[in-house]
Formats: sequence, structure tokens, C-alpha cells
Amino acid sequence: MLLAFAALAPDLSGTIGQGLVHGLKLTAVAVVAQAVWDMGRRLCPDRRRSAIALAAIALLSTMHTVYAQLVVIALGALAGLALYRNDIEFDARGLPITTQALQRRVSHTAGVVALVSFCALLAGLPVLLRFSPMLGGTAAQTLGSFDAFFRSGALVFGGGHVVLPLLQQQPLIHATVEPNELLAGYGAAQAVPGPLFSFAAYLGWMMPGAGGRIEGAALATVAIFLPGLLLVVAALPHWQALRARRSTATMFAGVNAAVVGLLATALYSPVWTSAVHAPIDFAIAAAGFVLLVRWKTPPLAVVTLCALAGAGTAVWAG
Repeated sequence: MLLAFAALAPDLSGTIGQGLVHGLKLTAVAVVAQAVWDMGRRLCPDRRRSAIALAAIALLSTMHTVYAQLVVIALGALAGLALYRNDIEFDARGLPITTQALQRRVSHTAGVVALVSFCALLAGLPVLLRFSPMLGGTAAQTLGSFDAFFRSGALVFGGGHVVLPLLQQQPLIHATVEPNELLAGYGAAQAVPGPLFSFAAYLGWMMPGAGGRIEGAALATVAIFLPGLLLVVAALPHWQALRARRSTATMFAGVNAAVVGLLATALYSPVWTSAVHAPIDFAIAAAGFVLLVRWKTPPLAVVTLCALAGAGTAVWAG
């Protein structure tokens, strides 16, 4: 479905087509606002975690580096470790109350292989990119695209919506996909079932590359899902013991709060700044937010209504 939208998006010209695309961008505003609202209530239930989220927003607003998200997540972990050392509740088994028993077993060998593969790709791909001019145009573009999506998939924490600021910060994606195209695809991704990571298929199609659009979409999809799969296999042999540690639970509390700040920052830029340009835009996005949060309207219906509202507004203004 996203590949079909990516193929049709360039042909959505004229007043109605541009209005539909703008409506999808307003859908992204409503959906990200809903994600910030829900995650904030769930992951920042007290003053300390709310303060961590606000500090994350302040840091991200002043730091202009591709490593800003990593710095904020790391500081969130340290803040959680310092502020919640004695506040995590444990049950009768001595496990954090959020811990559930694992129903799957993975061998230690498989876990080690997966972890080594993950670390090798995360650290090795940037090194290979330095020598990419020696590989030729097609190989260099393929390697750069794989690294951009793999790195985004590897650094997501707290929910699929966090992938938006990570993808937007990738230099290759930022240079080849217009902000309007990125937000239109993100809005369309809300209409399809399954993980939000399927958004990568749309971006892979839209990014001009020597390998072709279908190949680019397939490469982006594999690359963004691969790190999560590797980490699951690597962590399963040790996860139960790791979650039983008080320090791990406290770090997760801080990281989750920092992720709320990360997503709230993305809500402003690029989501809000690229989509809301007039009072009617705000009204459409606000209506979509209320439909999602209060009326529990299915996302597909909200996407459709916002797209139609965008088209109607464009026709009226024209």
C-alpha cells in the first residue's frame, strides 16, 4: 500500500492533489500529538520523569548534531539511575512489576552471533562509508542507504513514532527526500496496519538511487527491521536476568521519559512547522487529534477525513 502511494504521490498535482497531500501532513500532526499525549501519560506519571522529558526537549532544542538523540537517551538513562534507585517496585519473585516471564528460549550461541552482527554493522557501516567512493556509484549509494535505515532502526526506543526524528536527521534522507514528501508518507503510513517501520518502504522508493525504486524500497525495509530482530535474538538469553536488576529498571524509567521529550521535539519540528501554516490547518489537525484521543476513531478513518479536509480547503482557497 505504501509503495502504491509512493508511486502515485508525484502525480498528485493540481489543487486537489496538493490538498490531499497537505491533509496527510496534517494527519501526521494529529498522530504524533496523540503519541506524545499517550506516551507522556504512561511514561511520565510523576514530576521527576516529567522533568527528564522537559530537559530532553531543552537539550534537543539547543543541540545541533546528528548525535543529539543518542546523548539525550544516554542522559535519560543516567537520570533514571540517579533519581529512581530506590523507587522501582519489585514483586514476590524479586522482579520489577513490569517484568513478564519469557515464553521463548534462544541459545547463547545464537545470541552472541546476533549481538556481534549488530555491533559490527552499527560500528562498521560508517567506516565502510568513508571508503565508499572507491566502491563506485551504485555500491556507495546502496551502502549509504542501508546505513541510514539500519542506524535509524537501531536507535529507536520507546515506540515506532520515534523513528520519524531519527529518519529526518539522517543526512542522506534529508538531502534526497523533501520534508513535504516525508511528512506525506508518514501520514499515509498511519492508514496501513502493522508496524510504523513500513514507512521505510515509502522512503526507499522516493529516494533516487542507482538500484531502482523497488530495490530501494526492499533494501530500506530490510535495513530498518534488521537491527531490532538482531537485538531480540541477542537479548533473549539474558533478558530475564537483566530485567531483574534494579539498575536496569531505573535506567529504563529515565530512558522512556527522555524518549517522550524526543518525540515532543519532533512534533514541533519537522511535523508542526512543515504542516501547519494557517488557522484552518490547526483546526484540521486539532480535529484529528480529538478523534484519535477522545473518540477512539480508527486511524484509517482519521487519515481519510484529514486528507479530504485538506483537499476541500485547497479547493475553497483556490
